[in-house]
Amino acid sequence: MQVILLEKVGKLGNLGDIVKVKEGFARNYLIPQKLARRATAAAQEEFKARRAELEKAAAEKLAAAQALGEQLAGKTVRIAQKAGVDGRLFGSVTNADVAEALGRMGLQVAKAQVRMPHGPLKAVGEHPVQVAAHTDVLVELSVQVVAQTD
Repeated sequence: MQVILLEKVGKLGNLGDIVKVKEGFARNYLIPQKLARRATAAAQEEFKARRAELEKAAAEKLAAAQALGEQLAGKTVRIAQKAGVDGRLFGSVTNADVAEALGRMGLQVAKAQVRMPHGPLKAVGEHPVQVAAHTDVLVELSVQVVAQTD
């Protein structure tokens, strides 16, 4: 199925590109998320008319993401979790926990934006985590997991 991208989509293309994707990917993800439209002749004409408006909206999103990236750069997030004497956690620290901790710091980040390269954190210590605020903005921050004291 051919679709017109309405936003930049990682590993697929930029705004305005006409790309061929599998039908299920288009129908179940790209079109409902308003990232793409079917590439019909009418849709292509409408896109040409709205291109400047869509580019302006994309630039605003990128600017907001870069501002968030500047706020996040170099931050250390401290999360307390129950742990055993050997430093292993009872449970784990997930991307939802990191997003929640960032929210308490006043930085609104969705859990889907938090990327943990080695999976959930299962030990006490300092771990690198990435936050993808936008497809072009990837920020590294540090998560410090400490043993909870009760």
